[in-house]
Parts: sequence; structure tokens; C-alpha cells
Amino acid sequence: MTAPRHTELLPDDVESSLLVGRVWRPAPQEGPALVVIRQGEVVDISAHCATMADLLERDDVSDFVTQVSGVSLGAVETLFDNSLAESTPAPCLLAPCDVQAIKACGVTFAVSLLERVIEEQAGGDPGRAGELRAELNEVIGQDLSRIAPGSTDAMVLKRALQERGAWSQYMEVGLGPDAEVFTKAQPLSAVGFGASVGLHPASQWNNPEPEIVLAVDSRGQARGATLGNDVNLRDIEGRSALLLGKAKDNNASCAIGPFIRLFDDRFTLETVRDAQVSLRIDGADDGFVLEGTSDMREISRDPLDLIGQTIGAHHQYPDGFMLFLGTMFSPIQDRDAQGQGFTHHLGDTVTIATPTLGALINRVDRSDRLPPWTFGIRQLYAHLTRRG
Repeated sequence: MTAPRHTELLPDDVESSLLVGRVWRPAPQEGPALVVIRQGEVVDISAHCATMADLLERDDVSDFVTQVSGVSLGAVETLFDNSLAESTPAPCLLAPCDVQAIKACGVTFAVSLLERVIEEQAGGDPGRAGELRAELNEVIGQDLSRIAPGSTDAMVLKRALQERGAWSQYMEVGLGPDAEVFTKAQPLSAVGFGASVGLHPASQWNNPEPEIVLAVDSRGQARGATLGNDVNLRDIEGRSALLLGKAKDNNASCAIGPFIRLFDDRFTLETVRDAQVSLRIDGADDGFVLEGTSDMREISRDPLDLIGQTIGAHHQYPDGFMLFLGTMFSPIQDRDAQGQGFTHHLGDTVTIATPTLGALINRVDRSDRLPPWTFGIRQLYAHLTRRG
């Protein structure tokens, strides 16, 4: 893979973007630091705000990050280079969230709905995917993206599919009134730009899921957005939806970054609704290249609906949460053998990008071969105490 230009890693209108994130600083201040990007410079503002969750709770967050003083950590280009280096020297990028819950929405696009049904009916066997895909398209016989979840049309289709024995639990959350919202990862466990993402060693059929991730405060207000890779193990979830936790939450199985772009007059929720998210996979061992896009205008549930189904009188998040909005991208291009579809090879490089948020780049490895997750809530408390 050709190394990306630094300008491709940042929003195309970076001069007018409010970008905040987290960086691992070297000794003697060793530990996570809250940063803002100003005119290409990385500025540590940790002396004025303890955590990203605290920052996103501020009503004046835009003015605060524009005006607050801080310590320069150098050029953002150096930060990107460090984060992509094999040895990952500090300072390097961390996931831009910290103590927030990390939630994700499933089957919010018609294409991903069909692929989840295929996984379920294939029982985790990728060799049956092509045949099942053709059968399902014949049975359904219509464009599911035109049907609003929970609508009268959706319920009519549900009854028709039930009569034909073709209804699925994935269709229930894809077409019914209730969205699928699950816990993707634990607070502080997500990896950032440049880090390796992990596959459970038991998985033989898996893929990246490129998504936009909203940063939501404790009041349910979307304060900004970033990019994420909701690493997906198709064979494990396909065996049983009750294995969702094993399929989704493993060491380094969640990547978020590079920065959170705060909402303002130029970057709004409407920008997210109109976004196109691109995915590129570069194989390290076979020269394989796969590219695709997700058009957020094809999402079946509005981001505000997904937020409302996550937080409310039924469930509170006092530290806020990060919310993956789902993907329409389920790669089906054959890689290793005809009819087997796509699965990762170790060493793959995954690039997720959109012009208003920049690019998130991660390499692929096995969860049990990657550095263990050791920096949790207690370590964060200790770090904040030492920092004073």
C-alpha cells in the first residue's frame, strides 16, 4: 500500500474544522492527553479538562477548544507518522473517546440486513453465502431500502415472509420498530488511528465494517462525529446471534478515530446524513485490493432515532456514549476461492474515509497476538491523580 498523504488523513476543510482527540504522551508526562488541532499543530489542553467525556459536556465546547491555552506536542503530520510506524513511538494517537460507553447499531442498511440473514441461514459457512443470497433476493423481490422500519408496509412484508418461512430475527430489527443497539466495546478499550485491529483466533470468516460514529453527551445531544471500524466476525455471529458478544467485543476489535470533529455551523448532523464513507482493503500477502462506499442517505433509521432508542427515560449514560451508526458495506467479493466471498488475511490494511472527517487506518492481526488491554478506569484515575 502506498503511504497516504497527510492531507488525506484530515478533513478537506481542516482549516475550519474543530478537531479534538487523545494522544499518548511519552515520559515524564506519560499517559493519555486531551488535544485539539490548531493550524496543523497538536495542542495538549489536559491542564484545563480531564477527559473527553468532560469536554463534550461543556455547553461552550466550540469556544472553549478555540480559545483554551495548551502545550504544543508538535505537528499533526508527526503524530500521524508515529501512529503508523511499526514501533509506534510516542506521542501517538489513541481512540478519541475515553470513559464513554461504546454502543453500536446493527442492520441499519438494507444491504447489511440481507447479509446478516445470509450469515444466520449459512450457519457460519461462507461457502453457502452465494446460493442463499440468490434465494433471498428471489423471495423478497423488492428493494428493502424503500421500506421504513416499523411502517405499515414493513408489517405487511413481515406477515408475507412469515407465511413463506423466510422471516428472521435480523429482519425484525431491520424492518421492525425497534433498532438493534448493542455494546460494542468497553470504555477505554477502543484503539485509534494506526493501531492494529484484532480478530478472534477462532474466526475464519470476517470483515471490517466502516461506519460514522457519533459522540453523544449525557443529555443525548450529538456533539460531534468521527470514523469507526466495527470489526465483524461473520462465522461466529452466523452460528448464533447469542454469540454477538464474542463476535463483536474482543481485544482491539473496535477502532475509532482519528479525531472527533465537533458540530458547528459548518459541520452538522445534516453533513453526516449526506456523507459517503469509503472503504479500502489492501492485502499484505496477496496483493488483494477491495474498495467500496457506504452512502449515509440510504440508512433506514435517522441518526436522531438511533440516539433516541439508545438514551432516554429507559436508559441513561452519565458519561455520554459513542454510537456506531451501522454500515451498508458487507464485502462479498471472492478472495481465496470461488464462492467463498471475502475474509481478512492477517496484515491487511483497512482505510475508512470521508472528506469531512479524514481517514482511519488500521492493520489487521489476531486479538491474542496484539498487546493486551491494560489501561482501564483505575489506571486513568491514577494518571489523573499524578497529573494533579
